[in-house]
Parts: sequence; C-alpha cells; structure tokens
Amino acid sequence: MGLFLSALRWITDGANWQAGSRSPLPIQDRLVEHLTYTAIAVVIAALIALPLGFLIGHTGKGRQFVIGFTGAMRAVPTLGLLFFLLMVFGYFLSFDTAPIVGATISFVVLAIPSMLAGAYSGLESVDRQTIDAARANGMTEWQILGRVEIPLGLPLIIGGVRASVLQVIATVTIASYAGLGGLGRIITSGIGLAEYDLILGGALLVTALALAVDAVFAVLQRLTAARGLTDHTQGPRRSIRPRSGAGSSTTPATSGGTARTPPRASLDA
Repeated sequence: MGLFLSALRWITDGANWQAGSRSPLPIQDRLVEHLTYTAIAVVIAALIALPLGFLIGHTGKGRQFVIGFTGAMRAVPTLGLLFFLLMVFGYFLSFDTAPIVGATISFVVLAIPSMLAGAYSGLESVDRQTIDAARANGMTEWQILGRVEIPLGLPLIIGGVRASVLQVIATVTIASYAGLGGLGRIITSGIGLAEYDLILGGALLVTALALAVDAVFAVLQRLTAARGLTDHTQGPRRSIRPRSGAGSSTTPATSGGTARTPPRASLDA
C-alpha cells in the first residue's frame, strides 16, 4: 500500500510535469509520444485491415484464411519481432530511423488481427434478408456496402478497432527498449535506477490512459448501435387480439372462429 501511495504522489507531483525536466520527465511529453506511436500504428493497421475485412465480409470469400491468419499473427511475440526488425533494419537504415520503422511495423502487426476480425464479423452479422432487400431495390454492391452493411455492422467494427487500440497502448511501452520515448521510458528508467515508485507510476499512467481510451470507444459503440437493438425505453406493445364481446363482430373470422390475419406486404409491391 505504501508503494502505491508513493507512486500516486510521484504522479501528482507538479515538478514531474514541468517542461524541461530531466529525462524521462516531463510526464506530458512521454504521454504525447505514447499517443503518437499508438495513433500511427492504428491508422496504418486500419488502412490495411478494414478494406480487407470489408471485402471478406461482403463477399464471404477467404474467411477461413483470415481466421488462421489472425490466429497466427496473434501468436507473434511483439518484443521478439521488435528486436528482430531492429537487427534487420539496422543494416541499411540509420541509427535514428531503424528503431522507428521497426517499432511501427511491430505495433501494426499487433493491431491488424483484432481490427480485421471486427471488420469481417461486423459485415457478416448483418441479416442476409436485409442485404437481399437492398439488392431488390436496385442498390449496387458499393451502395450496399456503404449504406447497409457498414452502418449496421459498425458496433462490431468499432469493437475491433477498440481492441486493437488497447493492445497497442499497452504494448507501446516496449518502444523504450528500442531507444524511443513513450510512457515505457519512465518504467525502464525506474528499473535502471531501482526506483519502484517510477515503475509503478509509469504502469499506472499506462493503465489510466488505456481505461480513458476504452471509455471513449465504449461510448462510440453505444452511439453507433442500431436503435432497434438498444432502445428498450418504449413501453410494452399493445395487444392486437380482438376483444371478446360486442367488439369481436367487427373482426373478420374464418369458419373455425380464428381471426384472419391480413397478408404481409411484398418487397416487390
């Protein structure tokens, strides 16, 4: 408990937030670097994973390949991949460029599986009858994708992006092992100096950042959910069965006494 309180005092100490402080401070600089690395990796991963996921979800082709591919990519150790890429790019890139390229590729590889799975599962969750109805009304495949499938599958798509962002935020801490910044530099500095309040303080900052971003995506998922799936505020539906007594004579009935149900409207009407 004392270590936890010491870490909180270190985080709330104004001197650790002052510009020009000795590395790994100030905290806000490391926070901005952490968010920058995360944003770059997530944007690149989205440019790769979302179009591919939309293609697979819309056409239904390559689903088994994606399942195996995403499973294999999730099994790749990000730290090991980072060190491998540092050695590879270190031969033909500059000392300053190789860590940035290697870390970005490692984080992109980490972000793609969840985002790809969310994209194609979001489109696959759309009712096939809804898509057939859109085709029957003359919509093109691009219109079906952009106006029907993506809007209806948006909660699952955002869920995939949400999972990817959280994974990258948690893993960007290893960028400090490549000589880069981010909140991980606070943790590694604490390890090197045996200052446990820095180690726990850096971990708490990463946790707080992940929880804050997760809350934002949770709100987005709720806002983009279909109204029919989330609106439970309406009262119970009124019964359409005819009342017994005098009012029942106005309802047409079959010879067996059962009320006749009017035919449902056709989509072609």
